[in-house]
Amino acid sequence: MSAARLLVVEGNTAEARARQVAFGGQAASEGYAQLLRELFPGAVTVDICYPADAGANLPDAGGIEGYDGIAITGSSLNIYHGGPEITQQIELMRTAFTTDVPIFGSCWGLQLLTVAAGGAVRRNPRGREVGFGRRIRMTAEGAEHPIFDGKPAVFEAMTVHLDEVETLPEGARLLASNDHSVVQAAEIPVGRTTCWGVQYHPEYPFREMAAIFRRLQPSLVAEGFFADEDEEAAFIADLEHFEREPGNASLAWRHGIDGAVIRKDVRTLEIANWITHQVLPGRARRSRG
Repeated sequence: MSAARLLVVEGNTAEARARQVAFGGQAASEGYAQLLRELFPGAVTVDICYPADAGANLPDAGGIEGYDGIAITGSSLNIYHGGPEITQQIELMRTAFTTDVPIFGSCWGLQLLTVAAGGAVRRNPRGREVGFGRRIRMTAEGAEHPIFDGKPAVFEAMTVHLDEVETLPEGARLLASNDHSVVQAAEIPVGRTTCWGVQYHPEYPFREMAAIFRRLQPSLVAEGFFADEDEEAAFIADLEHFEREPGNASLAWRHGIDGAVIRKDVRTLEIANWITHQVLPGRARRSRG
């Protein structure tokens, strides 16, 4: 049986990718592709495209039809600012909607899918949500949805976002919420396809979150998340400690997190469930498996 073909859509510009790498992280698309290969070793192949880059050679509908699934990364962009690096991504999604290829979006990915499908995104009036999204709760529909197979009904998740979905597109289903953002997960049927999206980052390891905190210094002190840079540095050190020793019980207690974040197999369930319930069955329907 041949491997499923997946396309990862990078949400960041080349400049933003380089900045994340400079602070010890990965380009979002590289990390996403690595995780997809780790979750289904030997069963998937992954390509990456860069629609935020000038002159990017993007697939048309015929090219997209050759894939079994599309995953969209996070981004440091704000979709309401517009510009070619954003409009190219919106147009790519609208092209994808004309195919039957399933789509999954993390953070920016959810926001991009929302706007491309006719919904709205805004700057969150509550400010930034960063580090661990707290008490994310499944809705009644979410509790029955395959995106959350194996997930606790209330959970924490890796997160970093300043914007949020204000209005879901017509026909979308709200799957999870918390006190910070009403839309933490949603299903968006649009065109010939179905999109799953989450406002958090199931794809992130602790080391990537540590790099993000380094990149955001000193703004997180100014925004009131830390009393000073020493306190922020201590939090970053804890994230790096989690990467080395995810089973450290004292760290987990200190930060109020449990297996939903600490255990990679639980943290990444939404993506694994998407491949299991959307990508592979769709591939079988198209007689590719």
